[in-house]
Amino acid sequence: MKSQQWLLSLIVLFLSTLSFAQPKPEPLITGSVSGTVMDAELNQPIPYATIIISKDAGEVVTGGITNDLGVFEISKIPEGIYTLKIQFIGYENSQRDLIIDRDHRNNNMGTIMLSAVMAELDAVNIVAERTTIEQQIDRKVINVGKDLTTAGASAADIMNNIPSVNLDQQSGALTLRGNSNVQVMVDGKLSNIPADQLLKQLPSSSIKKIELITNPSAKYNPDGMSGIINIVLHKNVNIGFNGDVSAGVSYEKNAQFNSGLNLNYRNGKYNLYSNYSNNISKNANYGTIFREGDNSTQYFDMLNDQKSHLLKLGLDVYLNDKNTLSVFTSQNSFNGMPGGNIDIVYADDTTRNLMQDFGADMSNYSQQYNLDYKLDFEKEGHNIEFEADFNTFDADEDTFFDFTGTTPLADYEDFVATKRDRTTLNLDYVNPLSESEKLELGVQAILFNTDIGYSSTGQSFNASGNLVPTPDTQFDYSRDIYSAYVTYGKNYEKWSYQAGLRAEQVHVAADTNAVRAFTNDYFELYPSAYVTFNPSEKNQYQVSYSRRIDRPGVGQVNPIREWSSPLITQFGNVDLRPQFTNSLETNYTRTLEKGSITAGVFYRIIEDEINQAVFVDRFNLDRIVLTNDNFDSTTAYGFELSSNYKPLDWWSINASFDLFNQTQTGITESLDPAIENPTASDITQTRIEVDNTVYNARVINNFTATKKLTLTAFAMFRGPNKGIQFENKSMFMTNIGARYSIFEGKGTISINYNDIFNTMKARFNGTNPYLIQGQFNWESNTVYAGFNYRFGDSKYRAKRRKNREDNEVEGGGMF
Repeated sequence: MKSQQWLLSLIVLFLSTLSFAQPKPEPLITGSVSGTVMDAELNQPIPYATIIISKDAGEVVTGGITNDLGVFEISKIPEGIYTLKIQFIGYENSQRDLIIDRDHRNNNMGTIMLSAVMAELDAVNIVAERTTIEQQIDRKVINVGKDLTTAGASAADIMNNIPSVNLDQQSGALTLRGNSNVQVMVDGKLSNIPADQLLKQLPSSSIKKIELITNPSAKYNPDGMSGIINIVLHKNVNIGFNGDVSAGVSYEKNAQFNSGLNLNYRNGKYNLYSNYSNNISKNANYGTIFREGDNSTQYFDMLNDQKSHLLKLGLDVYLNDKNTLSVFTSQNSFNGMPGGNIDIVYADDTTRNLMQDFGADMSNYSQQYNLDYKLDFEKEGHNIEFEADFNTFDADEDTFFDFTGTTPLADYEDFVATKRDRTTLNLDYVNPLSESEKLELGVQAILFNTDIGYSSTGQSFNASGNLVPTPDTQFDYSRDIYSAYVTYGKNYEKWSYQAGLRAEQVHVAADTNAVRAFTNDYFELYPSAYVTFNPSEKNQYQVSYSRRIDRPGVGQVNPIREWSSPLITQFGNVDLRPQFTNSLETNYTRTLEKGSITAGVFYRIIEDEINQAVFVDRFNLDRIVLTNDNFDSTTAYGFELSSNYKPLDWWSINASFDLFNQTQTGITESLDPAIENPTASDITQTRIEVDNTVYNARVINNFTATKKLTLTAFAMFRGPNKGIQFENKSMFMTNIGARYSIFEGKGTISINYNDIFNTMKARFNGTNPYLIQGQFNWESNTVYAGFNYRFGDSKYRAKRRKNREDNEVEGGGMF
């Protein structure tokens, strides 16, 4: 032991002697620079201006931002000769020489005055002249220009102009790549407001861009086979008091109004905003369904009178350079009074004729409360963020049904009360490990619950075929999701990649009349991966993969009937299980001299597919029952092509084409029309597969007539679509519009004529369980006139903050 201690002492003595023997290196010289950035006209400090310190070759060495008082100080700058540049949006750049050496260690630049640029800055919402499409690492971004905002009053009106997106103007159902399993978010946040109702309330002029996130990373919730449609609204980044007001009216058979008012007050410390919008409209819908087996025709004539009001109040508090606190609440009220009649005429036996009159008083009220706190660390991009979001939704529906003609059912009323709430808690951590690496971690809890109560004054058939009073039903459904994720990304000179994994533990419980009807607990992993290759400035290649889930919606599992007509009833399947999708996608983007082109293909493997089942009602063989069920695995694939091109200074073109194919499996039942008096034993059940290929094409032409006048021509073709129950025929639509700038660019007037050839009709055929032909029409041949005016101060002073979905959330938005 003594020999070991002696050897250790000798080594220490040797190393210390060697260190003293070596010449000491020259100490590294570092220095600092400080100063104050002021507005040259207002003589006020400019907070959050960008300070850049670079070498002569343009290489950025370090930098920072000014604080609330416009003061900056950057230390630990290595010895050298640099250029100091001060930048802030809306101001001319300022540039100074900077030397760090023995004689210049502490440099005080004093007061640096910035002058506002001469360009007009009064507009709160700066709208691009034309729509462009950009392919990013995990999403396709449609930057909405004046050509699309001219298309209509609300977000619902312009959704059909977006590549790969379709909106059913009758039902409000939104699909992405032909699939309705898609999440709709506004500024990266979900809402309890039904998507069809929400889209009608968002003014089209408030939309900055629409993001199609078809292969979301592990950072996002894995819900939705088709991914996420995120609507990003314009943000007010001006200091002082600002706002805008808009109003529009659309008309064919009935008037449809919408209006909005946005107010915003911002200073260096606070941003206070409020937004209000409404939609007041009457919408007519009418059509026919002819059934060959009994030579009958159903005539539908419906009118929906609805009113909705949405109010949002929010406050952003910039506590200091590193801490930001944001809170907001949104309140939405809706009242709808749909009504009409369904007239069934039997050509061969008029004694069976039947008419059903119906009407409903539907109202709902939703509330959202959100709190967000973000802490920025010293390193740029290094932060941790906590978000808490609480949503409630209360709805009441009172529907009456009156019958005239041959029917065993007496007049009756249905009463439905729905209460729904969702609590979401997020904690996200971002750490740029180096200039080329980034690590992201996060945990999340989503607690969802809905209670639906149903009662009726009517009668229904029991298992013996006898009419009995319809029983009351109470359906309670809860779903709790606990998850954690990690993503890691790295950039090389021409390559970049990102990989991630999300883990989820889910508990689902459903009770019908206080009896446990269904329970499902499962643990799942959702990986994601992206690889991007940029061989040159003009070419970009990308490959991505993600695993996703489609959890059954409340309407798909709710055993209470959703809607009813004399011949059709629809309700959910309590035992429905989730559907899983593995999606692989590749994209190529080519930048042209006057535009760009993006092409992509995708392939999906779908497990436990959720699809429609069509049954014959055992208690009334003239009726059919629509519900959902799980089926075997299937596949889907598709191709997309989009381009924006400007052949002339006054003419720009935006065009897209998409094609997708999916094999759908379903169950259907039928009766042989040759049987005169069929019974339930004559019902035959068939498992069918439908191979469906659908293609869509869109083109927008935008013409700059003068500096103030822009003209737009839009055309869309939607190919035939085959489903389990119906085969929908093709549709075609053409719109034209004009936009004129007034009040020195602060105001705009928009006028457009939609579906000018009146070709938007839903035409369809069906074979199971009956041979049918049908057509429905709605108010598509409309004239729209809109007005928007922007007012307020003109100095841009805003601190950018990053929310958990990497969107710009700076207040002043609708959500």
